[in-house]
Amino acid sequence: MGFACGFVGLPNVGKSTLFNALCHGGAAAANFPFCTIEPNTGIVPVPDPRVNKLVELEHSAKTVPATMKFIDIAGLVEGASKGEGLGNQFLGHIRTVDAIAHVVRLFDDSDIVHVKDSVNPARDLELILTELMLADLEVLQKKIEKTKKMTRCGGDPEAKQEMELAQTFVESLEQGVIPTYDKTDATISKLAEGLQLLTLIPAFVCANTDEAHFKSFGKDDLSKQLIAEAAKHGMEVIPVCAKLEEELQELDPEEAKVFLEDLGVEESGLERVIHTGYKMLNYLTFFTTGPDETRAWTVTKGATAPQAAGKIHTDMQRGFIRMEVVSYDDLMQYGSWNGAKEAGKLRIEGKDYIVQDGDCCFVRFSV
Repeated sequence: MGFACGFVGLPNVGKSTLFNALCHGGAAAANFPFCTIEPNTGIVPVPDPRVNKLVELEHSAKTVPATMKFIDIAGLVEGASKGEGLGNQFLGHIRTVDAIAHVVRLFDDSDIVHVKDSVNPARDLELILTELMLADLEVLQKKIEKTKKMTRCGGDPEAKQEMELAQTFVESLEQGVIPTYDKTDATISKLAEGLQLLTLIPAFVCANTDEAHFKSFGKDDLSKQLIAEAAKHGMEVIPVCAKLEEELQELDPEEAKVFLEDLGVEESGLERVIHTGYKMLNYLTFFTTGPDETRAWTVTKGATAPQAAGKIHTDMQRGFIRMEVVSYDDLMQYGSWNGAKEAGKLRIEGKDYIVQDGDCCFVRFSV
């Protein structure tokens, strides 16, 4: 599994329609709030042309790409942080994802009623983030009160440090700013993750467009305002047109390439969503490949050889001896593992080796 991405947004912005277009999930899509109550889930392969190239090279009997899970979460309404709409149930579903796609509406359709009676994606994004910030403020205030009682009784230094961090987060949220912290500090990072704040989940914005707005995106006033609003919070905006995505699904790779070129874009919406998620989460892909199977694996950048081996099987991490590594480029250049070895491109790496994107690996282990 690559990562789980939750679609979050107001009712009737087209989350379920977009979900269906991206992963053929078959989620209900109807013109009333809370059509989606339980999250719908769809799994799609991560597009990576290197996988098919390795399959061809090794004549692999089986192909297993990395995958991404989409989760279509029920629509958020103003006051969700106080229990309005699906309230806590909705917020609880968000906590299960690795990344959030804030879906906002950038299409006109008189048959689909907008809960705010007008199309204004920048306003909608502000409303979504406000609700998440209010929910986080409530969590933090409870944490601070609980920690204050502990520290009065002596407590431990970590509890005090957690309270101080929580207080700085409260200050940011009260100013309408998503909190930040030093992610290079392992202690602070652990404390921040332990708070389980919704606003700390990596997020980007998915603008659900019609064909007209897709072609004018970045030029018309509505999309410019949305891009500016997202930039305040350090978020990237990806325009996606459900109709175009559905058409792309029906084309073969060469036809899809020509179709995208005619639109003036390099990647489909699905590809942009996946690649944006990988970039935000600091992920990379390594491979295992041979006659039996070629498989893509996802790890966080900075993962050691044993940690990567553990993605394949926990026994491999537990009994790790060494990892034999050839880069994807070298393997393709020299045509085989033996060819790469003869050229001096096969490396024997130990426990301290940091796995790189595109590494083709064979793990030696003993348990």
